[in-house]
Amino acid sequence: MQRFDELVERGTGFTLQALEKASNQVLEELKGNAHTSSIKNLQMLNLQKAVVAIGAFSLFEAILQDGLGCENGFAKAREILLQRDKGELYNRFQDYNRAINVLKHGKGDSYNYLLEKANVLPFKIKLPNEEFFIEGDVSEVATLIEVTDEFVLECVGIIRELSEEIRAARPDFYF
Repeated sequence: MQRFDELVERGTGFTLQALEKASNQVLEELKGNAHTSSIKNLQMLNLQKAVVAIGAFSLFEAILQDGLGCENGFAKAREILLQRDKGELYNRFQDYNRAINVLKHGKGDSYNYLLEKANVLPFKIKLPNEEFFIEGDVSEVATLIEVTDEFVLECVGIIRELSEEIRAARPDFYF
């Protein structure tokens, strides 16, 4: 089997292209008629991006737990990053891991952590007094993190970079 990071990168690229194509088709339909089903389709396409990001991170954690023989794959990954003096990757991983937690679980510790950094995050987090990321955007879904193509691609990029660091630290480990 190919390495997980390669497969998830290919699969995510394929999925985002397919979602973009479908979104463009729905937007063309909306030019003629603003059907509720078309608006729901746009929302479903955006929601699918969150599902991809959550799924990629969740599968990655399971692979790390199995391959590193630990109960918390992400904690072990963070430990390896610190040992290898990879502070910048560690911090990005922390932010995106917490964003995934917010997408999965809603408000809580991860949400509060990200709120404190909201003005410097590379993605948008919905502030407590906000109802929308972009008011009037009919394709928006009710998430606390705005999941764009860039967000999903960065999640996958972090998985790739983290995989490379773990393989460098543990050359006998293949995943």
